[in-house]
Amino acid sequence: MFVGREGQLSDLAALLRKKTPSLVTCRGRRRIGKSTLIHEFAKQAQRLIAIEGLAPRPGLANRDQLAAFSRQLARQSDLPEVMVAGWPEAFELLGSTIRDEWTVVLLDEVSWLGGFDPDFPGHLKTAWDTVFKKHPKLVLVLCGSVSTWITDNILKNTGFVGRDSWDIVLDELPLHDCARFWGAAGDRISAAEKLAFLAVTGGVPKYLEELDPGLSAEENIRRLCFRREGILYREFDQIFSDVFGRRASGYKAIVEALARGSRSVSEISAAFGKERSGHMSGHLEDLVLGGFLTRDTVFSARTGRPTRIQRYRLRDNYARFYLRYIAPRRESIEKGLLHGLSLDQLPEWDTVMGLQFENLVLNNTTSLAKRMGLGRTPLLGAAPYFQRQTDRNQGCQIDLLLRTKHSLYVVEIKRRKSIGISVVNEVREKVSRLSAGRNVSVRTALVHAGSLAPAVEAEGYFDFIIPFDRFLTEA
Repeated sequence: MFVGREGQLSDLAALLRKKTPSLVTCRGRRRIGKSTLIHEFAKQAQRLIAIEGLAPRPGLANRDQLAAFSRQLARQSDLPEVMVAGWPEAFELLGSTIRDEWTVVLLDEVSWLGGFDPDFPGHLKTAWDTVFKKHPKLVLVLCGSVSTWITDNILKNTGFVGRDSWDIVLDELPLHDCARFWGAAGDRISAAEKLAFLAVTGGVPKYLEELDPGLSAEENIRRLCFRREGILYREFDQIFSDVFGRRASGYKAIVEALARGSRSVSEISAAFGKERSGHMSGHLEDLVLGGFLTRDTVFSARTGRPTRIQRYRLRDNYARFYLRYIAPRRESIEKGLLHGLSLDQLPEWDTVMGLQFENLVLNNTTSLAKRMGLGRTPLLGAAPYFQRQTDRNQGCQIDLLLRTKHSLYVVEIKRRKSIGISVVNEVREKVSRLSAGRNVSVRTALVHAGSLAPAVEAEGYFDFIIPFDRFLTEA
């Protein structure tokens, strides 16, 4: 099942109109659909050669990756399977199979392929210059979940400067595309039920593919998360092991520290009893590039310029759900004791689902901006807002603050069974504390999931009131 990604497919299709070969990088979180995207794009070409690196395991060596390369190439060409001595010979062999037709060559999980040979990027650069560039109808795609490897060894490598044609960073699907996974049953399923499932999976295509539209959201979550056979029960350790290898435990610990809310680098370091360091900053950047975290830079409400305040947020809904609800119950799940679990009886269920809902909205800020009429308006800033208390300013925290040249948009994100008039007073207090410039207009928006009291609209305080179900249809 292929859903969405129209923009990326259009960008890739443009490469088939060039008269020169293209080198493309494609990176993003595990399960986000990178390989699927390239396979879908390759349908527009005459030929696809797809070679995938072997996943990390004890005892794996460079010779194993070379053997797998040769084996996969033989299956997709007229060549016999031969043992190659190194990557220069492997790339020469690959080049010999390319013909005068539009060909997409996918080197999937390229960091696994080249992880054992420090000279792999140099060999690839030489092969591009001496072998692959001779084929004007070639699109060579380097794809991988270890985004830092691609960034350090390809995008920031001086040897590749000017050689890459396109860099794709694949993000979660927007919510209107997520809704398509309910298929023909979608019109009969409530927005509240869709939200319950999406709050756990986010917009990760692989997880959405596991959805059974014939079952309720609660039953789907029980089946996938609270049974030892379920993919979402087994997934967390696997994705960290695949992406970070032997360093996985350190990265998981950072994610665990953010499961209950965003923190600064200093706060995260303090949680481990350490001083702020470049080592910690590097790990956080790796997790940002890997799609697990996002770095929210607080901008000045007065000027729209970035401040020095940065906070890291666990943007991955699945990871937070796993850490809050699955990991603490692993022993019970292994014993098959939770098949009849009632989700709303779990501790802090409504609180956590509120955070999951807020995260969904923050990850779909572009869609929100369109629904507020800002689709073509340049945004100077779009992030959760934290205003520290000083002698001149009161403290203030806003779920999402959008800044245009002349306006501030204060966005309240609320998920409750019943949302009453108190939400107006809450936001009014936040706006009164907000330190905005004299020449800046302040507008308000409420994004909500749940029953909204008629008095909220009647009050007329919010300039925009956007129910969750609007995100499930294209703007």
